[in-house]
Amino acid sequence: MSETPIVQMRDINKSFGAIKALDGVNFRLMPGEILGLVGDNSAGKSTLMKILSGAYTRDSGEIFMEGEEVHFHSPQDSRDRGIEMIYQDFALCGNMDIASNMFLGRWPKKRFFVDTARMESEAAEILTRLKVDVPSVRLKVESLSGGRQQSVAIARAISFDPKVIILDEPTANLSVPATTRLLETMEELKSHGVAQVIISHRLQDIFEVGDRIMVLKRGQNAGERAIKETTEDEVLRLIVQGEGALLETE
Repeated sequence: MSETPIVQMRDINKSFGAIKALDGVNFRLMPGEILGLVGDNSAGKSTLMKILSGAYTRDSGEIFMEGEEVHFHSPQDSRDRGIEMIYQDFALCGNMDIASNMFLGRWPKKRFFVDTARMESEAAEILTRLKVDVPSVRLKVESLSGGRQQSVAIARAISFDPKVIILDEPTANLSVPATTRLLETMEELKSHGVAQVIISHRLQDIFEVGDRIMVLKRGQNAGERAIKETTEDEVLRLIVQGEGALLETE
């Protein structure tokens, strides 16, 4: 694994009016790593990742991609550098089919018309690579289960050939079988070298597939641990007390 982080964020600050959402946060993500990002509901997890994905702009701080400083002013800027974020609602068009959703707004063309055959072929190829089992890419998305809709959202992200995928509470509304399939998909993405950030309250999911876990508390770094060197109980204590409080009690 390369020693240069694929993403590094230094001293990130973000306020919304009088509310300080992020206060000097540092973040790093290594190539091919699955990082769990955890904390309570006001910890700043989504805000930090929305800055990385270009949805928010930081007030101050630095962001580096593979050692090069970058500036994201929009989600397209972030996407152009290989970062995709998948939100809880998946942002899919239910009345359109799977293939159209995967290539929404960038449908392959044959002269003046959409090249449907190529679009369906490429969509099926991506789904097969991710081991997503759907009867046909012509199915309407609204007819799919929550787990399969999420698989389509991930497949759409993969179609951009990303270096980093951010998943925001990906298992929150999934059944146990769908959660299992999602975690398998994350491991499949890792095998292809895609770095991933999973924002989640479900520590068991992070411990199943993650390499490292990072804790935020009230907009600040509260500690991080390698998954193999920690326990769920220790992470819970970090979420509640923070690194400083833990050190004082040891």
